[in-house]
Amino acid sequence: MREMNALKDEIEGWSHLARRAHDAMELVDLAEADPSLAEAVAAEVDTLRAEFERAEFRLLLSGPHDRSDAILAIHAGAGGIDAADWAAMLLRMYLRWAENRGFKTEILDQLEGDEAGIRSVTLSVVGEHAYGYLRAERGVHRLVRLSPFDSAHRRHTSFALVEAWPDLPDNGVISLNPNDIKIDTFRASSAGGQHVQKNATAVRITHLPTGIVVACQNERSQAQNRETAMKILRARLYELEEEKQRKALAELKGEHVKAEWGSQIRSYVLHPYQMVKDHRTDHEVGSSQAVLDGRLDEFMEAYLRSEVGRS
Repeated sequence: MREMNALKDEIEGWSHLARRAHDAMELVDLAEADPSLAEAVAAEVDTLRAEFERAEFRLLLSGPHDRSDAILAIHAGAGGIDAADWAAMLLRMYLRWAENRGFKTEILDQLEGDEAGIRSVTLSVVGEHAYGYLRAERGVHRLVRLSPFDSAHRRHTSFALVEAWPDLPDNGVISLNPNDIKIDTFRASSAGGQHVQKNATAVRITHLPTGIVVACQNERSQAQNRETAMKILRARLYELEEEKQRKALAELKGEHVKAEWGSQIRSYVLHPYQMVKDHRTDHEVGSSQAVLDGRLDEFMEAYLRSEVGRS
């Protein structure tokens, strides 16, 4: 029903555009007889063009799970304390982006850095096409800045890995054999009051065939943490299967497949100049702070449009 309603809305959107285009053509005919209508015609054409471009872009979000909610993970990479701080900066950036789009977010698991920032964080992002947009963010993000943790205030380069998976329902898309998983419980180390500190509410699930480990400790009950951890595991297994298919297709095409980790997709430069550049599309902007405040749509759209050219 959810999918049917979404398709109905999409069809109605295009039908509405078609009706407005027909009405605009009639307005053009009237303007030929009455030049005073020319300004109104020009304004309607500009509005229609903008709406058409938005509708056309939504066609790029037509992957099998692009309409789905998303699970986003950020991991500090090379760079020590600066990398942990960079991971925290990325978390803030994505939370701001989601807030600007009216999406709901919830931190599912978070591991604090030893001195500052975060070592890793996993969050859910709930909103239409959340995964369709966020899949453009998968890969290594590189930061160049004057380190606030360096007493000599030297320039440092830090890395963080961003992962994104569709939030898949438990409907058999990914089947889990109970014999393939190992479940451990432990006391939560995150904030949550005395209850989570005294009881083993946190859950860690290991998928034995692949070695994938997921953990969740932010919910107040063990059952909730287990359910959330299973959701993350299903999403990661789906991503693993997708990656296998992509590699198999690349081998058939004779393309070289390189690991994403270690080859940054985007660089954020705060010193000696201001710039954010996506290395996959060459799209860049000069206001790094605006991007770090959540202005990501243009980077996501550039990536999704470039995907059409590669397909």
